[in-house]
Amino acid sequence: MNAVARFDRRKFLGVTFLFLLLAGTFAESIVHEDIKIVKNVPTTHKVIALTIDDGPHYKTTPELLDVLREKHVQVTLFVLGENVMRNPEIVAQAVADGHEIASHAYSHKNLTEMTAAQCGEELDKTEKIITTITAKPTLFRPPGGLYNENVLAEARKRGYTTILWSVDPHDWQRPSVDKVVSTVVQGISPGGIVLLHDGQYPLPTPEAVGIIIDQLRGAGYEIVPIGQLLQYYEVRGTGGGRS
Repeated sequence: MNAVARFDRRKFLGVTFLFLLLAGTFAESIVHEDIKIVKNVPTTHKVIALTIDDGPHYKTTPELLDVLREKHVQVTLFVLGENVMRNPEIVAQAVADGHEIASHAYSHKNLTEMTAAQCGEELDKTEKIITTITAKPTLFRPPGGLYNENVLAEARKRGYTTILWSVDPHDWQRPSVDKVVSTVVQGISPGGIVLLHDGQYPLPTPEAVGIIIDQLRGAGYEIVPIGQLLQYYEVRGTGGGRS
């Protein structure tokens, strides 16, 4: 091999190395951006999370907690600050039962229509109320699942991971118990996040949840809070359940 060929080969290898280095850095930046929102967890393990929004409600939430206690299942409760103010003892009971308490903001208003400061105030008020009962929340779900960059930025400032969902039976619209169950059971897959509600009365949710738990367990699924589900990530990159 002559000197020119050796030089060209070294130059080629150098350029290739630089390209791979830059590509790796770019991919890493995508992964970093990819953690803004979690809709499901890419995993081959049959593990899912049930999440409950809008409570605590003085009637629906205790009924739901009774079912979960009987089934020995822990869930993630995305609570509204104003409802925690009204029913702090219910949140305290949920904590005692081992459930995970997360923020759903204060008043269920559309955060995307607020300024960053107003959105931050919604989050801060809720965190302050929650921390009188239990630990600082690390998870956040915007009311209605509505978000923009301001909402995500305010959540990140407070160390929150923003959680959405992969299965929604629209239980707040009060369909039949059978409809809620079939939508969840047919729509679930490993790493799934189920959206349910407890912010009004009556709802089919407490009865449906007991059946859902039995059927999912019968299909080999384990049910855990979001904080545990996040530990099952197996796929990282531009795909998967984060966006």
